[in-house]
Amino acid sequence: MPPYDDWNRLDDDEDDELQDTSFFETKKDVILFCIDCSESMLELRDDPNYEEGEVKTCHVLSALEAAMQIQKKKVIVGPNDSVGILLFNTTKKADVLRTEGSEIKRYMHAYQHIEQVGAPKIQELIQLIEAARENPDELREAFPPLTDKRVPMGDVFTSCNWVLRDGAPKTASKRVFLITDEDDPHSGAGSQQLITSARNTLIDLTQAGVTVEPFFISTDEKAFDVSKFYSSVLLPNSFADDDESEDDPTVLPESISITRIDELLSQMRFREVPKRALFSTPFELAPGLVIGTKGYGLVTEQKKGTYKYFVDLGDRMEVAEVRTTYVDMDQETEIEKSRMVFGMGVGATAATDADEEGTGTGAGARVVRAGQRPFYTADDIRSFRTLGLEPTIKLLGFKDRDQLAFEDNIKHSYFVYPDEMTFSGSKRTFSALLKSLVKKNKIGLVLALMRRNATPYFCALLPQEEKLDEAGWTDPAGFHLIPLPYADDIRAAPIEEACRASDSLKDSARAWIDKLSVKNGSYPPDSYPNPGLSSSSSELRASS
Repeated sequence: MPPYDDWNRLDDDEDDELQDTSFFETKKDVILFCIDCSESMLELRDDPNYEEGEVKTCHVLSALEAAMQIQKKKVIVGPNDSVGILLFNTTKKADVLRTEGSEIKRYMHAYQHIEQVGAPKIQELIQLIEAARENPDELREAFPPLTDKRVPMGDVFTSCNWVLRDGAPKTASKRVFLITDEDDPHSGAGSQQLITSARNTLIDLTQAGVTVEPFFISTDEKAFDVSKFYSSVLLPNSFADDDESEDDPTVLPESISITRIDELLSQMRFREVPKRALFSTPFELAPGLVIGTKGYGLVTEQKKGTYKYFVDLGDRMEVAEVRTTYVDMDQETEIEKSRMVFGMGVGATAATDADEEGTGTGAGARVVRAGQRPFYTADDIRSFRTLGLEPTIKLLGFKDRDQLAFEDNIKHSYFVYPDEMTFSGSKRTFSALLKSLVKKNKIGLVLALMRRNATPYFCALLPQEEKLDEAGWTDPAGFHLIPLPYADDIRAAPIEEACRASDSLKDSARAWIDKLSVKNGSYPPDSYPNPGLSSSSSELRASS
């Protein structure tokens, strides 16, 4: 019988409480590197990491090095994730995936199929990179470029869809890292038809749950212009009005234009961690007026994965399957989980003299008569927690922005973004509400139940405008969903007057604070990996 403390621990994989760490551990991630192998990508250049003319490199080699670094990182932080490498614009004979009925378009080559990251795949990639370092023409000989024409981007997206369909788990988050330096792949006759075909196949890829992350390489000789082709193909993720997007066709919020090739790896590390939605909940603005929203956790510590048990089968090691069963101790039979009930544990009383002498019950527990102890099913317990509410965010009213106090933020907030796939017109309605609150300097008050097994909270909707800089947008527009405290969450501090630093101590601290500098004036946490994971990987290499 579960004790009272375990009432809130219902084993429900889909509707459990929002636990960021377990969410990142259980959700698998799949990355397919789609690398252009054209003449310009294989053109030899001086490696900036060495003296001029000493070592030659190319864009394809840099992309393969970035893929290798990502795989090495995932061995530590995501051993269950899968990675693949697909090359296009090459005359190397296309491979056929091991699954029957699968194929890849012409002039494309699957160098590494979608498989779980492991030492053999990384060693194979390292050997290819070392061979290319010794012989600069190694990649050109291994993957001859297509010279007279280019592969239609529609075929590239279709092949990516087939590779991910056959090799990636259905429940995983799937992404394609598109790496190219050609801003106008279809400049000849029939370009409009090829653009339409590429956009339609990209929509099919997106509807299959795949996100395309573009990495556009710019050089001093040739700047990458997204307005020539990709602004008409890639789908913008901004929830600005459609009319505004048409006025500026070059707006691609999720695109990356790399001015230096050595920035490729740093940009990939920034996007290596997938941005997964923690919840997808309808937003009720008024009776009968509902839009779709998704919530994201902005602050999450990425930790090491859980340990696994392996079975030694002699010739190989297999992961042991972990399964939990419930057994009736009296009947020694397995019980179905649906038949289990929950009840509050009754506290024990003080032992009597008869109990101490061994003449009493000896258990020291309070006896409860039959029929007097309440029992509840899992649905009853869930209704107690959710108060019978369905997952939704319900708008209750508005307040002035200055009424949101600092002490009201008792736990980290969630970032709410519109979901056009759930309800049509969500972006327009969401954008209108956001602009109105910013204009009037107001915040919203909502009653939020993120998921079915979560606890409802009264929350504040803090609007955030989109912030732009010279390189593009940095902060997206949306709402911060801040859970507000209940009456017993805020208590008076026992100390009436806090400790204050002296002026001399402030001056001493300011001397070394002023010497600290942050690049671009901000701290993007995605650009800096967890040092605890880095140290654990160093210890792993040292022990091996």
